[in-house]
Amino acid sequence: MGDERLVGDLPLTDAATAAEQVPDDACLAVSGFGSVGYPKAVPLALARAAGWEGTLDGGEGDGPPATGDRDLSLTVVSGGSVGDELDTALVEAGAMARRFPYQARAASRSAANDGSVAFHDRHIAGLGDEVRFGGLADPDIAIVEAVSVGEDWLVPSTSIGHTPAFVAAADRLVVEVNRAQPLALGDLHDVYRLAPPPHREPIPLTRPGQRMGDRRVRFDPGKLVAVVETETRDSPYSFRDPSPRDEAIAANLGDFLSEEVERNPAFAEAVRLQFGVGSLGNALMGELGSVDFGDREVAYFGEVIQDGLLDLLDEGSLAAASATSLALSAEGQDRLFADVERYADDVVLRPADVSNSAELVARLGVVAVNSALEVDLYGHVNSTHVGGTHVRTGVGGSGDFNRNALVSVTALPSTAAGGDIPRIVPMAPHVDHTEHDVGVVVTEQGVADLRGRSPRERADLLVEECAHPDFRPALRSYLDRARETGGHVPHDLPSAFDWE
Repeated sequence: MGDERLVGDLPLTDAATAAEQVPDDACLAVSGFGSVGYPKAVPLALARAAGWEGTLDGGEGDGPPATGDRDLSLTVVSGGSVGDELDTALVEAGAMARRFPYQARAASRSAANDGSVAFHDRHIAGLGDEVRFGGLADPDIAIVEAVSVGEDWLVPSTSIGHTPAFVAAADRLVVEVNRAQPLALGDLHDVYRLAPPPHREPIPLTRPGQRMGDRRVRFDPGKLVAVVETETRDSPYSFRDPSPRDEAIAANLGDFLSEEVERNPAFAEAVRLQFGVGSLGNALMGELGSVDFGDREVAYFGEVIQDGLLDLLDEGSLAAASATSLALSAEGQDRLFADVERYADDVVLRPADVSNSAELVARLGVVAVNSALEVDLYGHVNSTHVGGTHVRTGVGGSGDFNRNALVSVTALPSTAAGGDIPRIVPMAPHVDHTEHDVGVVVTEQGVADLRGRSPRERADLLVEECAHPDFRPALRSYLDRARETGGHVPHDLPSAFDWE
């Protein structure tokens, strides 16, 4: 075709026509992770066909006109968070019936909480296998974004996520080729496929910057039913400026890391780090530049690359950054897109079953740093449900790293709602990570190293080191009442949730 983005004899069409390939009750697997690399035109065409008349970001002329001629009841599976074209337009159109495994938009969150969309939260690492082998969903069709496509291959755009597994599992495939994404993004990709059990061999990776796969996702050419050209940027994260509290949390984390790498012989030669996505995680990354790692090689092995990592790469503080998604702000995308070839020397994007692999997290000795909504007095962590009932986003990859990391850190502010609500609480009303999966808790107040501590010792440490001073008396009073009842993990159940 004379176009390096479109290679071979391809079924080119428009978004509305491609959307006709999606059955009304389809299980739809889509690319996307960290709110980037998701399909845009075809999901929007599906929403219009279901009668959605809205606009995205206040824009006009978003896709074809609304027709309302289809009664859609879709199951949507993504690798991670995606954009408004999926989790706003389809939800508001009433076209989404079920959603896996993560969502981060107001419309999808509201629908999950009111029950109009059946949302099921899952860990990220095993999701590809669950889809591939039919344990979670059986996709009828995959819609994925790429920077280029051929008759039996595609090159993903700003994320890989579980695209290889989704493409393999789906009966049919629609590819959106996005000309707003640089073709050179393919230089970042390292697509390595896991063999099916029981023939799955160890993943041949020993360093975060190592490459072992291909820049392309391969597929059966008989699956490809439509190729749609687009030119629409992602709607990525918008990171707030670090607050004084963020900076205090980061400083406490930095002090802990400085002491830990000197104390722990596993870090004598190298340090491998992971941070959860979000403004706090991005702020914590910024603190790494002030940590004295000596002559140790420092690299990132996680699921998302955020703006703070670009700063560290530019400063020469990181040897490499390995992830599955470029979860950058719009400014961060501009920065990377302007110099993709240079960043490709140090940045690697992998499928999520590799970036989040328990095998690799343990092998590389990762220090995992993730946030949470609240931590209870015995170290149980609630990452997802406000008040134990209302989901925010999903567990994402935090469990993959918390359970398998050499050192697992939960970092969070000590209060919420302007200081009115404590985030160190007597008993977590929802538990995503048990006391066995988290070793260290950091707030702006201090650091509680819970490793090797009994439940009673953990409670005392969390009150004294991490809880806000305004709530320490009430927490001590709770512990006094709880200890009157005895037990290995003392609780005063009648008052455990009074603050909720």
